[in-house]
Amino acid sequence: MASYAVKKIDDMEAVYGGAMKKARAELGVEAFGLQVLDFPPNLTRYPEHDHSEDGQEEVYIPVRGKGEIEIEGERHPIDPDTIVRVGPGVTRKIFTGDEPMRVIAIGGVPGKAYEPAARTELGAPDPLAQRA
Repeated sequence: MASYAVKKIDDMEAVYGGAMKKARAELGVEAFGLQVLDFPPNLTRYPEHDHSEDGQEEVYIPVRGKGEIEIEGERHPIDPDTIVRVGPGVTRKIFTGDEPMRVIAIGGVPGKAYEPAARTELGAPDPLAQRA
């Protein structure tokens, strides 16, 4: 029998104050990282980051709303008609406009088996709660 999972995004466990839904863990995905990111309007605090330490490349797929992604200091508009891939050592930062934006983020290390970060496992504490 085939293995499958069906789950409403808004019913998924979340961290970072509800901004990151643990889609990979909720669906039982083991081959790659998969999260749903819900960003509020006029977001500027999403951290600029890269994945040079873990070698992960990411693909961002906006499914609702629009905004911009800054890659290596250059801003690019993103919306549901746009898909973005960013390599491991490349800095990226997401900004929203006047409306909220939902983005599916897919990640993995080229040529290696996927190893999920502990914070993406079900039941793992919210990193924001640990800072309080």
